[in-house]
Amino acid sequence: MVWAQTSLDSQTDLYELHGGNLTAVRYREDIFYPYVRLYDGAIGVYFIIMDDNSASDRPRLGYEFLNDYSYEIIDRPAQSQDLNPIEHLQYNLGKKAAALNTPPKLLNELEQALLHVWSLLPISLLNNLIERMEN
Repeated sequence: MVWAQTSLDSQTDLYELHGGNLTAVRYREDIFYPYVRLYDGAIGVYFIIMDDNSASDRPRLGYEFLNDYSYEIIDRPAQSQDLNPIEHLQYNLGKKAAALNTPPKLLNELEQALLHVWSLLPISLLNNLIERMEN
């Protein structure tokens, strides 16, 4: 599994998460504290959380701990490209990874391909997706 954060004119590295399913505990320990809290500090009062609303992003154990931080959380339907720009981003990454000279066949090859195409992703694409979301 890979994970990243974006905002206008900015993106983090793409992080690889190994070791099984994403639970609320893993989200809190492996993503939220080491990455989200740091990005929150850089963005400030305009910080908003949005995910793709998939079952792996919304573990059954819940996001209750986020209530302690007063974040605005944008709730959009999963797998809905017209309402969730993350779906567009995932599509673009997958398309670019599949178009590589040697398309990935194994999971570790896919992770490496995604890391590569993420590093080449133009910030203008991310900005466009975010700006369209505001409408």
